[in-house]
Amino acid sequence: MTRRLHLTAFLKPPGEYLAAWRHPDTRADAGVDFDTVLSFARTAEAAKFDAVFFADLVGVPLESQDVLSRVSVVNDSFEPTTLLAALAAVTSRIGLIATASTTYNEPYHLVRTFASIDHISGGRAGWNVVTSLNDGEALNFGRDAHVGHADRYARAEEFFDVVTGLWDTAGPRSIARPPQGRPVIVQAGASEAGKQFAARVAEVVFSGQRDLARATEFYAEIKDRAASFGRSPDELKVFPALSVITAETRAAAEAKRDTLRALMPPQVALAHLAYLLGGFDLTGHPLDGPLPELPESNQSKSTQLDVYLRARQRGRTIRQLAAEISDDSGTVVGPPEEIADHIERWFGAPAADGFTLVFPYLPGTLDDFVQLVLPILRRRGLFRAGYDGTTLRDHLGLRRPTSRYGPS
Repeated sequence: MTRRLHLTAFLKPPGEYLAAWRHPDTRADAGVDFDTVLSFARTAEAAKFDAVFFADLVGVPLESQDVLSRVSVVNDSFEPTTLLAALAAVTSRIGLIATASTTYNEPYHLVRTFASIDHISGGRAGWNVVTSLNDGEALNFGRDAHVGHADRYARAEEFFDVVTGLWDTAGPRSIARPPQGRPVIVQAGASEAGKQFAARVAEVVFSGQRDLARATEFYAEIKDRAASFGRSPDELKVFPALSVITAETRAAAEAKRDTLRALMPPQVALAHLAYLLGGFDLTGHPLDGPLPELPESNQSKSTQLDVYLRARQRGRTIRQLAAEISDDSGTVVGPPEEIADHIERWFGAPAADGFTLVFPYLPGTLDDFVQLVLPILRRRGLFRAGYDGTTLRDHLGLRRPTSRYGPS
């Protein structure tokens, strides 16, 4: 059977880049303007993306007002499951994935919410399972600090089993089993605990590798881990993040990138670096000196390690690293043929079953990808021209799970 490339649109209006709200072609309030978000979802649906994907934090990061006043994406956005319900009513085929935390929810609440969305959408819901990231989230739920990493994953394992048990039975669920049996399960953990959890439960793994060799290793590893749980490799799809800025020529694409980079306030770049390092306070360390040794993060351990190794391997000072991170050196910038070549190379390696497209600013980089890159992928026979089914599981080629309490 010929493999099919999958694409999801990771939507963070007005864009993933922290200064995207300053771009002249975006709306600073796009995150809370439903018509704007809907226009992005309809663009993705017309382009036959598998799904749109909304991230979430349940608290504003503990940054200074000086920094928070200069970003919009983390402190001015809809609660995503509410947004999915609204989008379900005005879209017809595209999958709808939202993030919900196992640390700051209760299983019954999440069961009912996602079952409702799956019914409203006719079987298009997906749940991105996260354990949450930071102390700002913990404070909103009566805790002094974020739950420890090991404890979060232990809770996530049990939480998932309770949730899927409720979806599988008529018990105290108070709503019929979801049309898909259960929403598609998405997970993005890259720590040891995160990879084991993903291998056991995830149907889509959202990964952050930027290097082809490392991505190929991760792809093989996560499929092997899934097999150790008795799962077929086809039951788990790996979607690396892919950030793209494209235009008809390389010069035009680079000009778009440079325009965006010029919008980043330096204090936001430094705060973003500190956040990726696990909330490590860089105050008091010389900006033109090396990154100091870091305590173990209680946020994303894999992200902290990736950034730390980048600094060490490339000999970056704190100032240089902050600029490099804020410039998003992982964004692929170039003409559409080169973007398509990148996608085909990773897909064929194999390092990916598809990609989670990340858009530096919206709608520009979404529109450019749809208009310039997708036609090339279709000419090469890599991406669909139309939907074959009606549910998110149909789009992804995933089976509908049987109820553990029903006939085999």
